[in-house]
Amino acid sequence: MANPTITTSYAGQWAGKYVSAALLSAPTIEGGGVTVMPNVKYKAVIQRLETTDFLKDASCDFTPVGTVDLTERVLQVKDLQVNMTFCKSEFHSTWQSIEMGYSSFDTLPKSFSDYLIAYAAEKVAAANEISIWQGSSAVSGQFDGLFTTAQADPNLPIAQNIAGGAINAGNVIPALQSVYNAIPATLYGKADLKIYVSQDVLKAYVAALGGFSALATSNSGVDAKGTMWYNNGMVTFNGLPLFMANGLPTSSMMATTTSNLYFGCSLLSDTQEVRVIDTSATLGDDNVRVVMRMAAGTQYGVIEDIVIYG
Repeated sequence: MANPTITTSYAGQWAGKYVSAALLSAPTIEGGGVTVMPNVKYKAVIQRLETTDFLKDASCDFTPVGTVDLTERVLQVKDLQVNMTFCKSEFHSTWQSIEMGYSSFDTLPKSFSDYLIAYAAEKVAAANEISIWQGSSAVSGQFDGLFTTAQADPNLPIAQNIAGGAINAGNVIPALQSVYNAIPATLYGKADLKIYVSQDVLKAYVAALGGFSALATSNSGVDAKGTMWYNNGMVTFNGLPLFMANGLPTSSMMATTTSNLYFGCSLLSDTQEVRVIDTSATLGDDNVRVVMRMAAGTQYGVIEDIVIYG
């Protein structure tokens, strides 16, 4: 990787601060939207047990009835890494140079090193959020996502694969109702059942419930508060929690249980451990390397317990 170009001339009050473009938050793992399976070195097996007609009228004899079908789904993690190189001499003309000392054998400015560690961890979290839902293992830096895998699964019931379009405040309520209606009876009522929605779907729903539209609950919205009703808290639809999954594709939804969705990784701490390595002592250069290594992947347990929209 080429060394970064550093352009700065500011030397005022906030000269020790760094800013960067906002990163996508990763609520799927942080908010408990999936079941996390740590310590997966390569593959983990998710067992699925199916039985039929095992309850019969009593008799004096032991008479086996019904069928027992044990199948499995495999969660396979993919090895990922972050490698960046910074040349310390790039900082000589910047306003952090005093932190590097006066020797020719410089060290990376501590303020930038601390910032870089936090930024790299957040960057990986944002990338993982995308992969968890719509990633593809064919793309470098991604693994197969839950939404794209389920949507292409031939065993997904036709009635639970809802073709959708662009969502807005005017059509979000009927779209949510179509997902709600498609939830199978065996799934409805489960304690961890959720409707996972993309960010634009949640924004449209919040706007619709704010009132002043034909589909709102009333002209002045929830509790007659209009557009002031929402305080960034939990939102439900017909009693089911709406979980905002930033990694979902635009205008898409998935209804299922948390216990049916799995995120596997090598060590959970791997996704947050950033190593900043000064190579001047070992390689004789003037560089600092930023390194992260991890393995991650996703899988669901039962495709029949999933409803897809989009």
